[in-house]
Amino acid sequence: MIEMQNVYKKYPNGVTAVSGIDVRINQGEFVYVVGPSGAGKSTFIKMMYREEVPTSGTILINGVNIAKLKLKRVPIFRRNLGVVFQDFKLLPMKTVYENVAFALEVIEEHPKYIKKRVMEVLDLVNLKHKARMLPTELSGGEQQRVSIARSIVNSPKVVIADEPTGNLDPDTSWEIMKIFEEINTRGTTIVMATHNREIVNTIRHRVIAIEEGRIVRDEQRGDYGYEA
Repeated sequence: MIEMQNVYKKYPNGVTAVSGIDVRINQGEFVYVVGPSGAGKSTFIKMMYREEVPTSGTILINGVNIAKLKLKRVPIFRRNLGVVFQDFKLLPMKTVYENVAFALEVIEEHPKYIKKRVMEVLDLVNLKHKARMLPTELSGGEQQRVSIARSIVNSPKVVIADEPTGNLDPDTSWEIMKIFEEINTRGTTIVMATHNREIVNTIRHRVIAIEEGRIVRDEQRGDYGYEA
């Protein structure tokens, strides 16, 4: 499903953010990516959705080597990928419904299907009753739930979450994690970068720890392993 082979990423300023990473993540897994600030986690995550391009090596997502993907093919590749950000990245002038529907409108799905599918995912994240509201009328946790709904409306095989609870209070973070757990039980692969020690140590999944651009630990049902 996701495979990196001898992947390096060196920035123009001379910093090597990722150094010789080899990893395989199978369909249906839930993986936490942890490590200290500046360890290379963000670069590792961003390369999976082609926000960053490796300097060398192979990155296979659903059988496609995205390291060699032409720029014009990137939007097509991303249709089969869901991405959830720490800062939500919602369209401020669109309603909850419109933010989620937009992901289907750009690929020209039939309007009847769009309405049905959008309401399904809003029901999953418990926001059907706020479908007509704007992002500014929602709490941070609700905005993140809209972001999650948008990420899964295309029924992607993989969801990549970059610090999805980073801006949320503890209670809201647990609510968000319940949604990710539900998505995962339905067969979607989830890769989540996080600094949340309590979540990692309580909801146990595979843990990949990155330090100085290298994978230093890869454990099934692992723990966070760092000071908070």
